[in-house]
Order: sequence, then C-alpha cells, then structure tokens
Amino acid sequence: MTTVRDLLAEARGRLAAAGLDAHDAAVDADVLVREAFGWDRARLLAHTGDEATADVTARVEALVRRRAAREPVSQILGRREFWGLEFQVTRDVLTPRPETELVVEEALACVRDHDGAPLELADVGTGSGCLAVALACELPHARVLATDVSAAALALARANAARHGVADRIRCEQASLLGRAAGLALIVSNPPYIPTGDLAGLPPEVRAHEPAAALDGGPDGLDVIRGLLAAGRPALLPGGWLVFEFGDGQEDLVRAAIRESSLELVRIRADLQGIPRTAVTRRG
Repeated sequence: MTTVRDLLAEARGRLAAAGLDAHDAAVDADVLVREAFGWDRARLLAHTGDEATADVTARVEALVRRRAAREPVSQILGRREFWGLEFQVTRDVLTPRPETELVVEEALACVRDHDGAPLELADVGTGSGCLAVALACELPHARVLATDVSAAALALARANAARHGVADRIRCEQASLLGRAAGLALIVSNPPYIPTGDLAGLPPEVRAHEPAAALDGGPDGLDVIRGLLAAGRPALLPGGWLVFEFGDGQEDLVRAAIRESSLELVRIRADLQGIPRTAVTRRG
C-alpha cells in the first residue's frame, strides 16, 4: 500500500536529487501532493497515513516530474499568490515574488495622505499585473495605466485585473516605459535589473522559464531603471512619486543613477533579509 506519507517522502527525495535544497524540496513536495489531492495543508497533515489511489499517485508523479525538470511550481500550478491575491502566471511573465510586495507597501505609504480625489497611477513593465491589480484593489479611487512591451503579458494582466474586479480601472497599453502618460501621482515598477552577463548563471527555474526581456537590465543591470528615471519626471505631477525595485548589490549604482536624474531620493527600503531592494523617489 502506498500512503500519502510515502508520496511525500518519494517526492522530496526526487526533488532533492534534482538539485533543490532540502527545505525547498520539502516545501515543493508538500505543495504538489496537495495539488494532486485537491487538499489544503491541514487536511494533508491529518491524512498522511491514508492510502493513495492509483489516480492520485499518477497525478503526483506527473507534477513531480515537471518540478524535477526545474519547472517553477508557479508555472506548474498556473498561479501564484501576491499581496493576498491569486494571480494567473505563465512563461510570458515573471512570477510575482514576495520582495516585490515592498513596492506596494511603499507606494501606499506615498499616497497615504491623499484627499480621496481620483489618483492617476502607472505600473511600468506590468507583467502579470500584480502591482497594478494590488494597488487598484487597495486604492478604489485610483486609475492605473499598466504598460508592457509584451502583448502576451498584457493579455495576462487584463485577465488578472478582471479576476479581481478592477479591470474597469486598469488600462493596459503596449509601450516601452510610460508611452505618452502625463499627470501621474505615482509610478511603480519592477523593471528588468539583472546584468546581461549574469543571466547565464541564474537558476534554471528563472533562466529557462521566465522571459529574458523581463530580466535583462543591460551591462550593469540599470539600463531600464535609468530610462525610467528619465521618463518619470515629465510624466509625474509636481510632488509625484516613483517607486521601483532593484537587485541585490545595486544600491550604490541606483543612488548614483538617481543623483544624475531630476528626481529626489527619499529612501531606500531593505527586504526581510536586510538587502536594499526598493527605491522611493519624488519629483520636486
């Protein structure tokens, strides 16, 4: 008899053998087995001694095979949680990551004292639409322009906006940076910031399964960030904000790029590991 416990143990072992560390192998095995059963974690923990049917065992096998080939769990499942919301994800977009929630936190802090009049916002390089949708959900008086160079990404962003009931306040536009946008109170972005020379060394989950255009930030990783800083001032209202994510080890370069721009650096926010990750800038 094959039990649920047996399936978990075998999945962990196969994923560890495929190169995942022990913690990630255990977490991913748990997620994939729950997906095969259609269970939440509490039910899984309560039924580890139950017998697994042949159908469920086959579903677990298929899911684990894909993960062992280093396909990301988010793409296997077709979804990822961000800011307490579930987003559809595909190979056409970056998988939303926890550190990007800092952009939402800082953006909300920037407009905390707004008087409730309509806010015009923009999300540059929207991808799955996670930033645009999260902000639209938090700010019911906001209208959001979501730009991306990828038509496939924009189609997914529209679907995610509709899923969360904010499609009427998010306008998706295929454009580089901000297009012709103006009069914005806030711009947010998780731009490409990986140096071109570092792409080949990324984990296979990223290198082989996420779009290179959403990763490649040029020789030092800041090509798009510099473009964003340049485009930000004319698009922002006086006193408007630009909040964006950047990579580990890029703080000094980001500070220099902001100094060379016409925007003011207000603060840099570190993530939970203490890594400087999010820049908050403002037009004077």
